[in-house]
Amino acid sequence: MPVMIAPSLLAADFSRLREDVERVAPVSDWLHLDVMDGHFVPNISFGIPVIEAIRGVTDLYFDCHLMTTNPDAYLPELAKAGVNLVTVHIEAVPDPSRALQRARDNVLDFGLVINPGTPFDAVAPFVEKCDVVVVMSVEPGHGGQPFIPTALPKIEAAREWVESRGLRADIQVDGGITPENAGQAISAGATVLVAGTAVFRADDPLAAVEALRRAAETDE
Repeated sequence: MPVMIAPSLLAADFSRLREDVERVAPVSDWLHLDVMDGHFVPNISFGIPVIEAIRGVTDLYFDCHLMTTNPDAYLPELAKAGVNLVTVHIEAVPDPSRALQRARDNVLDFGLVINPGTPFDAVAPFVEKCDVVVVMSVEPGHGGQPFIPTALPKIEAAREWVESRGLRADIQVDGGITPENAGQAISAGATVLVAGTAVFRADDPLAAVEALRRAAETDE
């Protein structure tokens, strides 16, 4: 499977979002959008007006990670804002059936996220209905955290589950991804790498995305 790189907007310079997005867009596959409500996680990020504004800048695939207690409430507005994929936490919606149906009703791709302390088994029963399974390799809510290596066995478990059943879900890893560990994540079975600090806080974000891709593809 080809490796997809998804720079995380959370680490961008919010005083020049357009410039940062336009800089990385030519070498990126997705744009990762972290929406936080200050309740499910102890932080607030940005919402629909910012997403609408960024949609006017790029046609990248918008991967919207909802760190919220009631994610399905926002799906119609997110679809109108130009989001392509929504991912929701199994910790927030242990039965994701309603969120899944509302995503499909709004022509959105859908995925489930597991926190570092949550086993893959929590999402396994729903993977066949997902476009993406997201393994968090940091605690959700803040950027700049180091990669948690215990994410790797969960990525392996997700990949084995998907392949053994002939499913189509991508495996995304989110948190602390750098050129030094990107290859490990891909070897474990990830197909989508989310990287914020390693991209937008680099001296040259475009070169940083290319470095991540080289590191990942070396270990495909």
